[in-house]
Amino acid sequence: MESAAVPAPSRVPASLRGILPVLIALPVLLLAEWALSDSPFAVYLLSVMGVNVILAVSLNIVNGMTGQFSIGHAGFMAVGAYLAGVTSLALKDVAISFLPVAVSDQVFLIVALLVAGLSAALAGFLVGLPSLRLRGDYLAIVTLGFGEIIRVAVTNTEAFGRALGLSGIPQTSSVAMVWFWVFLVVLVSRRIAGSSHGRSLWAIREDEVAAEAMGVNTTGYKVRAFVVSSFFAGVAGGLFAHFVPIINPGSFTFVKSMEVVVMVVLGGLGSTTGAIVSAMVLTLLPEGLRSAFSALAPEGNLAQQVDQIRMPVYGMLLVVLMLARPQGLFGTRELWEVVPRWLTRRRKGM
Repeated sequence: MESAAVPAPSRVPASLRGILPVLIALPVLLLAEWALSDSPFAVYLLSVMGVNVILAVSLNIVNGMTGQFSIGHAGFMAVGAYLAGVTSLALKDVAISFLPVAVSDQVFLIVALLVAGLSAALAGFLVGLPSLRLRGDYLAIVTLGFGEIIRVAVTNTEAFGRALGLSGIPQTSSVAMVWFWVFLVVLVSRRIAGSSHGRSLWAIREDEVAAEAMGVNTTGYKVRAFVVSSFFAGVAGGLFAHFVPIINPGSFTFVKSMEVVVMVVLGGLGSTTGAIVSAMVLTLLPEGLRSAFSALAPEGNLAQQVDQIRMPVYGMLLVVLMLARPQGLFGTRELWEVVPRWLTRRRKGM
């Protein structure tokens, strides 16, 4: 009787499996940074896209995996942006003597981003602990109220520049730094989705009453998901503060929160790759429409009128897409699950 085949052991040491994705990502990101060094607009656009991806993937942990409805993500982004900005301004004239200036700046940027993320996570815990006992529309109202409280607070705080905003923050962010955090949030999201913690979140999403009856601490799991989501929203805000000339309360309104919600819903609630693709598309689409309409009317008053038409066209495209695909681009599946199905159906139809 033949013995069953034994799978070959992995050649990657167990100690390296956890950090192997990071070791692969770092040289790729540094190469991309070098290739884009002569294109400021591309750097800015990719940085905005990266921040939107971080926001969408982090919100997907709460809205998609856990099945809750938070619409105050811009509030956590604002907490991170302002506290990271204040931290960087405090460290602006400090230098680490034994390191080159560029490396020293990146060390202080990482410190500011960690301050931003931890502060937003603390805010997420303080908001989430009482409010996540609520469900549905009530939770949405609480998170909306939190976002507005933060916006009004920074508008009336002298240390944050009031309505004029906070300026003079060192512009030390880069495409490599932004997309390294994109890589981290995607890695954390996928690890959560495949863990026992993630299975508890999926159970809460499908039927919270049944999950609680089976012994799942629904409030505890929801709070933890909310804290992780808030941490990365704060980091996204910190990154945003370090590549824009000035941050002001107008950047963190309810409209910004709804933009992130649209990205999550459009990609498919629960799909990490769906959130990534939709964030990229919805970041590039307005710029593509701007370029198209600018080509139609390059100068004069007609150019201003065409630019005003751009956003309604953007909204109409979103409405059409949601009517044609109400479950989102990928539904609850990931890209590597959807593409083979699509290719199989196409071959059968030929």
